[in-house]
Amino acid sequence: MNRRMRTYYYAIFGAIGGLIGWQISNLLGLSFIKNIYISEAIVGALVGLSIGLLIGSVEGLLTRNLLQAGKSALLSSLLGMAAGAIGLPLSEWMFQKVGAGFIGRSLGWGLFGLMIGIAEGVLGRSQLWKGLLGGLLGGAVGGGLLEISRSLMKDSLVGKAVGLMLLGAAVGAFISLIVVLLARAWLEVTSGKLKGTEFFLDKFMRSKGPAIAIGSSALKSEIVLPDPDIAPQHAMLTGDGSHFTLKDMSLSGTFINKRRVERAQLTNQSTIQMGNTEMVYHEKR
Repeated sequence: MNRRMRTYYYAIFGAIGGLIGWQISNLLGLSFIKNIYISEAIVGALVGLSIGLLIGSVEGLLTRNLLQAGKSALLSSLLGMAAGAIGLPLSEWMFQKVGAGFIGRSLGWGLFGLMIGIAEGVLGRSQLWKGLLGGLLGGAVGGGLLEISRSLMKDSLVGKAVGLMLLGAAVGAFISLIVVLLARAWLEVTSGKLKGTEFFLDKFMRSKGPAIAIGSSALKSEIVLPDPDIAPQHAMLTGDGSHFTLKDMSLSGTFINKRRVERAQLTNQSTIQMGNTEMVYHEKR
């Protein structure tokens, strides 16, 4: 999953999540609830649940890491549900009481996107603030598009469906875009079953931060490569604040620029080979 396709899939999955949330809320029906804020909280929770679930599962599904997909989807759906339950009534309150109108609704959806972005920051490989910023921008832009579509279309149900699809797409796209545009270090798989996939490493670069394992087992490694010639936990990456050091932990060996190493500091454009998989390390200064 390269950079362009990453953002595309995040947007598509987010749009599908918005459409599912719209359909569920319509099928359930909330006319029996007289309090508009409770009604908006329930609708928001349903929309947030579906958008969060779909966006959270993208990375794991496309890298064939079902464990990561499940964990991230669960956290993202729960945060999305809470975000929708808070964000939609808040936007309605700002519209009804403060008279903030279009801006108020956009800010409410911005909060919604921000909370979904937490999941990307917590379980993704980029810093937390990037997930928060992407979610906030996506929610605000998507919320604006939602309100525009609802006001322009004669059929309110169609307008709501299109708007929620645009909201989900915007949240997903901006979460991915911010991570991609501000990335400092990443691995690009250039051969093997995941050819074209990029794994971002920003979260692990800081000094005395957590190390990140590379291997073939989702239970033992954070970066999972489906290659039978790669050990379950093949190598370990450790950051020092500005660079990464790679330590081999396998019997078959790890090769950097065609040379077998036990421990080596990575530099920009270093080629790493494990089993039948080759990767290139990229960094921006």
